[in-house]
Amino acid sequence: MDNRDPFRFEYDPGTITYGRDCVADLGAELGRQGLDRALVVCGRTVGSTPDVIDPVREGLGDRLVGVFDQTTPAKRLSTAFEGTERMRESDADALVALGGGSSLDVAKVMSVAAASDREAIAAEFAETGTIPIPENDPTPVVAVPTTLAGADLSILAGVTAAPDSRLVDEPVGGGIADRRLMPAALFYDPALFATTPRSILAASAMNGFDKGIETLYARTTTPVTDATASRGLELLAEGLPTLAAEDPGDWDLPAILQGIVLVQYGISRPDGTTLSLIHAFGHGLTAHSEIQQGAAHAVVAPHALAALFEQVDGRRRLLAASLGVPTAGRSDDWIAERVVGTVADLRDDLDLPARLRDVPDVDRSTLASIAETTAADSLLANVPEGFEASEEQLRDVLDAAW
Repeated sequence: MDNRDPFRFEYDPGTITYGRDCVADLGAELGRQGLDRALVVCGRTVGSTPDVIDPVREGLGDRLVGVFDQTTPAKRLSTAFEGTERMRESDADALVALGGGSSLDVAKVMSVAAASDREAIAAEFAETGTIPIPENDPTPVVAVPTTLAGADLSILAGVTAAPDSRLVDEPVGGGIADRRLMPAALFYDPALFATTPRSILAASAMNGFDKGIETLYARTTTPVTDATASRGLELLAEGLPTLAAEDPGDWDLPAILQGIVLVQYGISRPDGTTLSLIHAFGHGLTAHSEIQQGAAHAVVAPHALAALFEQVDGRRRLLAASLGVPTAGRSDDWIAERVVGTVADLRDDLDLPARLRDVPDVDRSTLASIAETTAADSLLANVPEGFEASEEQLRDVLDAAW
């Protein structure tokens, strides 16, 4: 996209608060939004970690009505249903999603399920992989992330269901999307991120970083997202290598968190998303193995970019400028090579896997199936014009990543 082309940018993010100990303002923010009774939604580890849960409890004060600490990375529909029971018992009018993306997704599903019939939701999800959004507004969600995946400023949520839940007859994965699922408020508190294990932050950071990369080359980009993603990548390129330090005191959390906010700003909109090739590969890999999204992104991103640059420009000079790669007097091929190398170097700084063969549970015999699943992913609609995302091309990328 030429940044002088006509564009339309429809985006309504929640209120963003950043700063050390900013969760102390949680109760006041709920009050400003007319919300009185908040249920915290998190996983067991977060719910039992005093350095994380206690500041949130204190920040909510007398607006806190309970903690539902049952979320897991599987993001089960059954967990969301259990959460809606807690909502009813506590008469909650707000949900505070604390932790990683799984807690935020479950909270969003809870916000929808609380206003709908459980059996009808399960039947619809089994048939279509999605959940109808009721006419009544979902319960407002406040996001307090502690990982760096960059999925907070989003109108989407993923969810799964397994037969053992007695909700479906066979495993189902899907999601929901609605502009009303955008969090009403988001709090980025460096003090909470400092308690997250470095390995978890590093893996999630690769996912967030790739959101900025893809936003610049997606065909759905706009001048607004160009600006935010470029500055976000600049901050992340500066801050993420500091996660190599074992001591959280040496992490550049201000640069990292502000970068994560910026790279995801405007990527999830009612008229589409800027997620593209790398995220489609992430979906394909996680559909056929137990690989974590961060590891999937770490391995595939350099190879996906190399394949992209072989066919199209991919806005390589803008990417280079955002990543601190010099462009003056350099050829397009040299710039493309250095962008790929810079992404690989960042992956190595984060001590993430560089080859699929080094990732447990990924078998080479499944690469054809992974390519097939990736080729069917809806995010490939956002690849740059002129890029051939054929199943054969995608398999070549996976082979290179092996």
